[in-house]
Amino acid sequence: MHGEWQLQQAKNGLSQLIKLARSDGPQFVTLHGKPTAVVISVEDYARLTKRQEGALSAALLDPEIAGEDIDFGRDRDTGRDLSL
Repeated sequence: MHGEWQLQQAKNGLSQLIKLARSDGPQFVTLHGKPTAVVISVEDYARLTKRQEGALSAALLDPEIAGEDIDFGRDRDTGRDLSL
């Protein structure tokens, strides 16, 4: 049962599941044999959700970016004629 738990086992052994998530890494919970959830330590969660300075995703999520000064005009590619 290293790293993979059936849902019923996870419910019955929640304390052990959490301890193993801290010491051995992510623990996978299955439902009807299919991976359904992952239990990770709070340290792993913090590392995975930490925003990095200068990351594109952080810039796109920044409410200061209004988008009003962005020019989406085309200078070379003007499209093509289509017959409908």
